[in-house]
Amino acid sequence: MINPIDKEKVAEFPGLLIYPHHLGSVVVRPEDEGKLKSRALSAMREQTAMALQQIQKQVELLARQAKAIKHRADTSELIYEARISFEPFVGHTYHLYKREEGHQLMMIGPDEWGRSKKKDLEYVSSVKLLSDHTWEIIKTSGVEEPVNS
Repeated sequence: MINPIDKEKVAEFPGLLIYPHHLGSVVVRPEDEGKLKSRALSAMREQTAMALQQIQKQVELLARQAKAIKHRADTSELIYEARISFEPFVGHTYHLYKREEGHQLMMIGPDEWGRSKKKDLEYVSSVKLLSDHTWEIIKTSGVEEPVNS
């Protein structure tokens, strides 16, 4: 049996050709390079924009957390500089008052004085001692912020 195909007109590895090599082959058209790059750039920009937006949200969250920690530290500084005539316990709520001589931390809240409230005390805020020995502001008078933040 003789092969009817001329060896001069046949590629040795026809499956590796970048163009169709016989009548039944799939039509291969060159891709529009500009269109490919445009699609890729569009997808890349969309993905990087989403990633940057997610990072921006994380940065904003970290900034809020850092600001809250700074505020807590400033509040704690103020309270530890105030007059404290008792030992505060973790988890308990105390009340910060302003006097002419400075601030004073007390166990008595602004609504617990009755008629015996001292005239020289101005309520500033109610605070809670946390386990790391910083103070969290629970309630404030709204008249004066306890710290300059």
